[in-house]
Amino acid sequence: MHLPTTFETLIEEANQFNLYRKLVKQLNKDFLLANIDLDFHEDVLPTSLKLLLHETVYKLIQEKFTEYLNLLYIIDVSEKQVKALDGNDTLKLSEEVSFLILRREWQKVWYKNKF
Repeated sequence: MHLPTTFETLIEEANQFNLYRKLVKQLNKDFLLANIDLDFHEDVLPTSLKLLLHETVYKLIQEKFTEYLNLLYIIDVSEKQVKALDGNDTLKLSEEVSFLILRREWQKVWYKNKF
C-alpha cells in the first residue's frame, strides 16, 4: 500500500474505492474509544472533516494534552512520525498531526476492505 502524502490525495483514494464513509466511521469509532466528544456525520464534506479534526486536535494539544496522547495511542499514530514534526508552531503541528491521524485511519479502512 502506498500512503497518500496530501489530504487531497487521501480523499481522492477514499472516494475512488468508495470508502470515504468508512473512513469517517473509523474516525468516529476511535474518537469514541478515546472519550473525545467528536462525532462526524457520515456525509460530512472532506473540507469540513479536515477543519473540524484540525480544530479538535489543536484544542486537545492546548487544553487536554493527556487526552491528545491517548487519542494518538488509540489510533496508533506512529510516535516516530509525531516526534519528527516541528512543535514550535502549535497550529501547524495540529494540522500535521490531523493528517497523520487521517492517514492512519485510512490505512485501517483500506486494509479491512482489502483483506
